[in-house]
Amino acid sequence: MTITTTVAHTVTLRASGLEFPCDEGRTVLEAAEDAGLRFPYSCRKGVCSTCQGRLVRGELDVRGRAVVGPASDVRFCQARPRGDVDLVPTRVERRGPPDRKRLPARVFAREQLSPGVTLLRLRFPIGRRAPFSAGQYLRVHLDGDSRNYSLANAPQDNDRAELHIRHVDGGRFSEEVLRGLAVDDVLDVEMPFGEFGVDENSSRPVVLVATGTGFAPMRSILLDHVRCRRERPMRLYWGARTSADLYLLEAARVWATRFPWFEVVPVVSARTRDWTGRTGLVHEAVLADLPDLSGHDVLTCGNPAMISAAGAAFRMRGGLPPEQYVADAFLPSGDRDAAA
Repeated sequence: MTITTTVAHTVTLRASGLEFPCDEGRTVLEAAEDAGLRFPYSCRKGVCSTCQGRLVRGELDVRGRAVVGPASDVRFCQARPRGDVDLVPTRVERRGPPDRKRLPARVFAREQLSPGVTLLRLRFPIGRRAPFSAGQYLRVHLDGDSRNYSLANAPQDNDRAELHIRHVDGGRFSEEVLRGLAVDDVLDVEMPFGEFGVDENSSRPVVLVATGTGFAPMRSILLDHVRCRRERPMRLYWGARTSADLYLLEAARVWATRFPWFEVVPVVSARTRDWTGRTGLVHEAVLADLPDLSGHDVLTCGNPAMISAAGAAFRMRGGLPPEQYVADAFLPSGDRDAAA
């Protein structure tokens, strides 16, 4: 009889003195979560760089490649210890293991917000709530598969979920499932996931940068800000290919007239005769207005190409410290853990 034992390595967080075990084959991010410690993360696929930190001592396996400390810009969602290691994440919080719920969600309403985006409103069973934080996402379970969508409603309304679903050619959910989904149909959902959101311990002005349906979690963040009667300055830069893709722009403009702490800056990349506003790349519009980002907190959400370009530009040209930058990359369905 062969007895298999699991090797556990010790992960020490150099700045805080905290430590936790990480079983062979587990990622640092997974082990930290099991230990009740929260690192910043979003996509969990090594794309968005939200979970990046430093390896001070030891060796990590990162997608089959050995990384030996000291090393910077290590993505902990992809890093598996090959022994005891010392790390420095951008930040860490002790919150306990995540409290996730899996429950049936009934379709309450659906609306076509634009030719490419559907609004789906879901209600949970009477008496059931699923608490979440503004910026997080839920997972829709399909037969042997799943899709993740950012929550667009205020976290105070946790007896329901509002999703902004972008139509993807050949997408299993957006084409196969959504097409036949009617009011009173039931979806199997699990939530919450993700660490995307505003740092409430900071008083710095917030810059929100979204492309497409990356507006969904930004809407949740803004609604939470209103419900909690906060007045911390927030400026939303919303980028899209055409003005038609800015599917709730008029609602955002109404907020800007009602709340003196909020501004919205729409940016369209395709020049058309009917658009007289800003054009170009949305992250370049941010830097044109705010060349020094060192005194801001910045959240980006949406297209991974934008997030990659924005993250690099904001750090190198805008002087944005890494700990003041949070990203949520919407990766292709079936190939991600990120929301869409």
